[in-house]
Amino acid sequence: MADTSDTLHRAPSGHLGPSYKPTEEQPSATISTQVKLANVTILPQTPQLIALLTMIRDERTNRADFIFYSNRINRLLVEEALNHLPVLASTITTPVGRTYAGVAFEGKICGVSIMRAGEAMEQALRECCRSVRIGKILIQRDEETSLPRLFYDKLPEDIGERWVLLLDPMLATGGSALMAVDVLRSRGVPEEHICFLNLIASPEGAANFAKKFPKVRIVTAFVDQGLNEKNYIVPGLGDFGDRFYTL
Repeated sequence: MADTSDTLHRAPSGHLGPSYKPTEEQPSATISTQVKLANVTILPQTPQLIALLTMIRDERTNRADFIFYSNRINRLLVEEALNHLPVLASTITTPVGRTYAGVAFEGKICGVSIMRAGEAMEQALRECCRSVRIGKILIQRDEETSLPRLFYDKLPEDIGERWVLLLDPMLATGGSALMAVDVLRSRGVPEEHICFLNLIASPEGAANFAKKFPKVRIVTAFVDQGLNEKNYIVPGLGDFGDRFYTL
């Protein structure tokens, strides 16, 4: 874990509110740590996003509200991730007989969720990508060593020909996500065809991931302060899977 001074340095404050409001009338809030990693994209730290994150971080938020606000953030993540997929020129004819020079996605898309928390992000993907295929990878962390173990995977047979959106809401040490990318690579998926989506990341996890797989793009809503002695993200939001599915 980083020392106190480093941790505080990783928690910048920003004034949030409508642009027409003077700065002194905008409340100050903690915004994402900015990381100097070329393959990491952090969502714009808008008042809407910070308000949604505040709701899901709050220990008083009930399960129904946690699911609702998490789904809203997941939708923002998927929308941003789709912006990073390649497109091809596509000229069409409109109902009034005029042509329009647009674009179309290049290739097929596939979602892969790291169970079980990653499955909570599948709904947002389905809402954005009609009839999208979704694979599963089960990786669990050994609580004693904090190292990941692969238990199960079920992926589309043609996944090596698809662009993959890898889903897991929390990027702590990065161990599970790194193993998941290894599984995808073993099935023929090029690194540059993988985009990893998560709600909250630690600076350490993002750096570890970016160092090992510099061609994999990370899209996250927020990079937090760091990890505690148990390798949990702080301030974090607790166990995402428990809060989404059981609490």
